[in-house]
Amino acid sequence: MNTIGKILTLTTFGESHGPAMGGVLDGMPAGVDIDMDELQRFVDRRRPGQTLGSSMRDEKDRVEVLSGIWQGKTLGTPIGFIVRNTDARSNDYDEIARCYRPNHADFTWEAKYGIRDPRGGGRASARETVARVVAGGIAIQALSALGIAIETHIVPAGPSLGAADMEEEIQSATNDGDTLGGIISCTIKGVPAGLGEPVFGKLHAQLAAAMMSIPSVHGFEYGDGFEMASKRGSEVMDAFVKRADRTIGTMTNHSGGIQGGISNGEDIVMRIAFKPVPTLMRPMPTIDREGNPVTLQPRGRHDAYVLPRALPIVEAMAALVILDNYLIKKTNVL
Repeated sequence: MNTIGKILTLTTFGESHGPAMGGVLDGMPAGVDIDMDELQRFVDRRRPGQTLGSSMRDEKDRVEVLSGIWQGKTLGTPIGFIVRNTDARSNDYDEIARCYRPNHADFTWEAKYGIRDPRGGGRASARETVARVVAGGIAIQALSALGIAIETHIVPAGPSLGAADMEEEIQSATNDGDTLGGIISCTIKGVPAGLGEPVFGKLHAQLAAAMMSIPSVHGFEYGDGFEMASKRGSEVMDAFVKRADRTIGTMTNHSGGIQGGISNGEDIVMRIAFKPVPTLMRPMPTIDREGNPVTLQPRGRHDAYVLPRALPIVEAMAALVILDNYLIKKTNVL
């Protein structure tokens, strides 16, 4: 399950402390203009060490495209790329190799495969997402040419929590060796009506699967989401109207741009909940492989607050899903 997509497919590879992360993006139409400088700027938004509470691992994350793009245009052939790992410190994980971090993938990956790479969490590390951001950055440029744009922002943790208060909370958690979670709001604008594959490929189900595949994501909702459960039907009805440009739309958007699993032409609105990063930089009680109680003394460089770095990851996954469904729709209608 290292591949996502039907027509536009992304297969990623690599471990946190291996030589490189990388991917193959296949199915991208030929002739799409790709600005490599813009792509690098997009990938740079995910880099560690740039925001309060982020890991100080010093990765430059330079994108190396190996195939599929020539003279700034896609060739219609597989786009292969790598991002080299240059600042791994594997010795920081010697103790973790013998025990299991609470709330992390150490135990479950070993239970599944009988072996795991403990260096930085191996492929279970959020380092894996850099390949998604490269591919998603390419997809975003293709969508931009179609008039489709993706916007994200961090939702305040509380109604009265301002930016200064949030910075203080992040700094406090970092000083305590603790971590924080939060919510990212994502809006996709300019999506045409008719994207989505009922009944088991509904657009919101595909978006949910893509978002839930991001490390630390524990919740997803679109439109009014869980709030709809406490409303009457009359309160959340999106009445249809004919606009001045003679297109059909809705007066409200409680549905979040998707009805019956298919886009209706309104903005697609989603919220994605991130749990606190599980690795704490303070002693944690756990057990070793033999079940003996131990106290884990974490080392290494870890995020205390990951949401600013997660913004481009959410945008990338949204772009891959929307562009894939756009290409699928092109095959359904003559």
